[in-house]
Amino acid sequence: MNKPLRRISIFCGLLVLALLLRTNWLQYVKAEDLSTRKENRRVQIAQYASERGNIIVGGQPITGSVTTSGSDYKFKRTYLDGPMWAPVTGYASQAFGSSQLESLEDGILTGNDDRLFFDRTIGMFTGEKKQGGNVVTTLNPAAQKAAFTSLGSKKGAVAAIDPQTGAILALASTPSYDPSTFAGNSKADEKAWVTLKDSEDKNLVNRALRETYPPGSTFKVVTAAAALENNVVTDINAPTDTPEPYILPDTKTPMVNHASGCEKASLLRALEVSCNSVFANMGNKVGRDNMVKTAEKFGFNNDKIDTPVRAFGSVYDKTMDRPGNALSSIGQFNTAATPLQMAMVTAAIANDGKLMKPYMVDQVTAPNLDVLQKHEPEEMSRPLSAANAQKVQQMMVDVVENGTGTGAKINGVTVGGKTGTAQHGEKNAKRPYAWFISYAKTDKGSPVAVAVVIEDSAADREDITGGGLAAPVALAVMNAVLKGQG
Repeated sequence: MNKPLRRISIFCGLLVLALLLRTNWLQYVKAEDLSTRKENRRVQIAQYASERGNIIVGGQPITGSVTTSGSDYKFKRTYLDGPMWAPVTGYASQAFGSSQLESLEDGILTGNDDRLFFDRTIGMFTGEKKQGGNVVTTLNPAAQKAAFTSLGSKKGAVAAIDPQTGAILALASTPSYDPSTFAGNSKADEKAWVTLKDSEDKNLVNRALRETYPPGSTFKVVTAAAALENNVVTDINAPTDTPEPYILPDTKTPMVNHASGCEKASLLRALEVSCNSVFANMGNKVGRDNMVKTAEKFGFNNDKIDTPVRAFGSVYDKTMDRPGNALSSIGQFNTAATPLQMAMVTAAIANDGKLMKPYMVDQVTAPNLDVLQKHEPEEMSRPLSAANAQKVQQMMVDVVENGTGTGAKINGVTVGGKTGTAQHGEKNAKRPYAWFISYAKTDKGSPVAVAVVIEDSAADREDITGGGLAAPVALAVMNAVLKGQG
């Protein structure tokens, strides 16, 4: 072969080799990246080419699918009681993607999960249409309805947990939205989406998991736990050394009490009437580092609490000074918590000091209902001993029987609770948030712990109290769970 032909042959060979390398690179190395790119319409078309599996609550689906016309997407999502369940399901939209369970469990719901490979393969031979699997939740339908309807037109959130397992029983957020209104890709869907996305009320935000608030006096149960665990207090009925007025450490600023009889008040009495001075004093005596340790055992400063939807991290400041720590010990200053976090605090106390990891997916199933994955309850931490937990329980029961939480009483049932009114805004000028945390206990243990927060801008300032606004919501949720137990 002459020299020019040899050069041409080598050049052509290199081109073929380059083509082969490029093809293999695209097919094997970049395949997943290309197939999941949002610009790849084939992925989206395939995603909506068959009916999605369902999200199940109480044995019944709260989702569905309907056919659409005039679109590349054959099916779109529908929701039963969409606004009530949106904080649980999230949304699945042909035009705007998906969120929460609809997003995290998309593989199961679309039928594309590797665990459904056998079902897909059998379907190829039998001619059966591709089907998605189902996501079975831990939610209690009656508790969720009680939470949602009790919140009504108020802006706020509810989180309820089974203390013994960590199963989430209710997760409500208001104002809410109906995911069905933008599940398609029409102009009407786009209009509904834009309206919600730009809403000042933040309808799309799941306040129960992804909004943090100053917890106010509800945090005093954490401070009580820290004081007991660090032996600052051993007898909850003994007088403390809290003067009146109590001056914040390293300052000349007196701590303001909204209750009377706080001078040298016992821990039991201080929680009953919600003495700021006593708990600021206890927090200072425990010290910032030990307060941080206790708060973190309850779940604070953890930004990886997955339910499986990830909750925002609640905060107890690790670097603040002594007066900051004293203020934080009453749930103010930089302290911030989600409703889920405060439900976790309550659940740990009700469960004799054992905090179970919160979760809301009980199992995932194949289209034929075979169980693919079953959740097993998992212990998360031990924030306080059983003996100390029972002391805090005694204090919380006293709040409901004799103190600020009488609105949560249930005949024949032991109820422990704590009210909270959390100041916020520059110089505390904004309307405070109303909090209430509580648990119900029977001879079989505690089946429910609840946290309620209401940010009610329509109420007069003096009417915004945890006992007045939030306690009736918690009461309705607890009653719903207890009724379901027979």
